Amino acid sequence: MYAWEGGPALVQTVDFFTPIVDDPYLYGQIAAANALSDVYAMGGRPLTALAIAGFPEDDLDTETIAAIFRGGFDKLREAGVALLGGHTVRDREIKFGYSITGAVDPARILTNAGAKPGDRLILTKPLGTGIVGTAIKFGRAPHAVVEHAVASMRTLNKAAAEAITGHDGIHACTDITGFGLIGHASEMAAASRVTIAIDAAAVPVIPGVLEIVEQNRSGGMNTNREHFESGADFGTGVNARLRDLLFDPQTSGGLFIAVAPDQAASAIRALEKSGIQAITVGIVEAAGSHRIRVR
Repeated sequence: MYAWEGGPALVQTVDFFTPIVDDPYLYGQIAAANALSDVYAMGGRPLTALAIAGFPEDDLDTETIAAIFRGGFDKLREAGVALLGGHTVRDREIKFGYSITGAVDPARILTNAGAKPGDRLILTKPLGTGIVGTAIKFGRAPHAVVEHAVASMRTLNKAAAEAITGHDGIHACTDITGFGLIGHASEMAAASRVTIAIDAAAVPVIPGVLEIVEQNRSGGMNTNREHFESGADFGTGVNARLRDLLFDPQTSGGLFIAVAPDQAASAIRALEKSGIQAITVGIVEAAGSHRIRVR
């Protein structure tokens, strides 16, 4: 973030990745939604975008490339964001995404550092996109599961961000992406100097994902576990598959919001009025021996 004197702060972010679905148009849409998410998580308004892409020189037809760009452009247009240009290079592997520039009120910026004991924790999208992406890669993903995952990933966090922007009692916010729920919750706990207590049974899951977890653990899931598991205390009753899912790296995941207990119900109503499935998944506690408690 860069704060202009006497005006809104400038927010810039960049994100791109290899294909996680087979359809090039949907891939472009998901890449755009994912890149925009960081700005929404800060309570900002994305304004402009620059495309970033890498394509094989000989192994990809122009129709596929055009579909990727068209998907991304349509999602940017849905967000009200102007595409100013971009840069493309030759690469052995397809990569696509955006650099996003946005604006945010410095007095109302949301970070992951303000969570307070007693806050309720709200999640706005189900988990499981990393598992589904791995299953797609190896041809093990049921069609219905893919449809649910794609619908979630291509949904902007715009409506959720607008529903909570300016809402009383919002103390902290982040989006759930590559570090998974445990990883991003751990970062919130560290930045806020609290413990995050998660109710595993309350965590929303993409329908059908728990049934395919064991065969579709990604390298990112293992990396997240290696990095964050030592700071997490898991209760003996937590299902093993659900435990894996909490480390699953997400693409275009939902917002994870810490809100004062007396404002939680109204925040959920505001989110639901905007068409968001807002689920209370835990509570903020005073700092303890672990950053994360899962029960």
